[in-house]
Amino acid sequence: MNADSLEIQPLQKPLDAEVSVPGSKSYTNRALLIAALANGESHLIGALFSDDTDYMVQALRKLGVSIEADPKAASFVVAGNGGRIPVDGAKLYIGNSGTTSRSITSYVALGNGTFIIDGDAPMRQSRPMADLLDALGQLGIDARSRFANGCLPIEVQAKGFRGGKTRLDASKSSQFLTSLLLVAPYADNGLEIEMVSEFKTEYIDITMAVMQAFGIEVEHDEYQRFRVAGSQCYTPRVYAIEPDASNASYFFAAAALTGGRVRVADIAADSAQGDIHFVNVLEKMGCTVNRYASGVEVIGPDQLRGIDIDMKAISDTSLTLAAIAPFAKNPVRLRNIEHTRWQETDRIAAMVAQLRRLGVAVEEHRDGVTIAPSKPKSSSIDTYKDHRVAMSFALVGLRVPGIRINDPGCVGKTFPTYFDVWDQIRGSA
Repeated sequence: MNADSLEIQPLQKPLDAEVSVPGSKSYTNRALLIAALANGESHLIGALFSDDTDYMVQALRKLGVSIEADPKAASFVVAGNGGRIPVDGAKLYIGNSGTTSRSITSYVALGNGTFIIDGDAPMRQSRPMADLLDALGQLGIDARSRFANGCLPIEVQAKGFRGGKTRLDASKSSQFLTSLLLVAPYADNGLEIEMVSEFKTEYIDITMAVMQAFGIEVEHDEYQRFRVAGSQCYTPRVYAIEPDASNASYFFAAAALTGGRVRVADIAADSAQGDIHFVNVLEKMGCTVNRYASGVEVIGPDQLRGIDIDMKAISDTSLTLAAIAPFAKNPVRLRNIEHTRWQETDRIAAMVAQLRRLGVAVEEHRDGVTIAPSKPKSSSIDTYKDHRVAMSFALVGLRVPGIRINDPGCVGKTFPTYFDVWDQIRGSA
């Protein structure tokens, strides 16, 4: 999508739709890297094809991994190198992909040579890396930022990964822990990680689930200390990737917003993806949620209720909630999402700025926002190159005419066909 902006057409009646969303970015990028580490050929099916996964694929190919991609079939065939990195250096460009930058930093430490990891301006300016670099440094790995802010570009002078014990602060991103865990089986002496802060455990459950699927167990003491035995190897396999729960949230929210019905296929209510629990939030706001073996369905009420909710565990859906909050009959308070200030953009500041452009009364807090019942007005929405800002605020346009999304192509990061899916829903209606 190359348009500078896209006007969202309001719905003329409540939604009544069944939707399929692409595979999970979190599962796809973890599975790609694990398959690259495995000794042999893995087949990933139901995979996501997006900017983020493309950056992971391109980086792995530069590191000597053979990957066959079939976008139409949503599949990758990855020929793993058994933990070896056959090149003696590489310059890797990862765009604005946090999952790729963090995971690849630990991955290249397995090799021998100089590896440079660089990316887009947000990665250089505000996406933190310092705590991961500190943990790697404790393990004797020479990985450092070329800038004083601790962000990209990162240079790794790799001499193999001996492993051992390290301490990690993952309060700014659980991806730091994921990065270490994914490569831990290939550390000569294994890896023991002591956590020194609170962090989001939901994405670590995904990490451990994918590792287990490829034959590696992670031990942990209530998420405070993690242990992985060394000198192991992932087992190649056929691996099916489930739909992305974060991206499903927009369609669930649309049902809530319009008093309609949306069913997202092939996603389970007990998924390891924490963001599936966004439907629990909608339930508390008055929605009916039906949980089936073949999918999850949300039916919206005549009027949403307000809510005061800790969103830390499902913070990727905080923007989704913020977009529908003005339509509730009571205030909506989102709490405990301060860590989202260090994501693709400062997401708290972004939701406040864009809600105010819509004429919505909103109060900003250090760790969240309070949004008052309001009647949003027509406006263009700045998206800060953040896919979640674009997808979330597009929901407002389902109820309010004249909503334009600037830089709609930024959804390519995780859901390139997002607006196409909406066109299909309108067509079927």
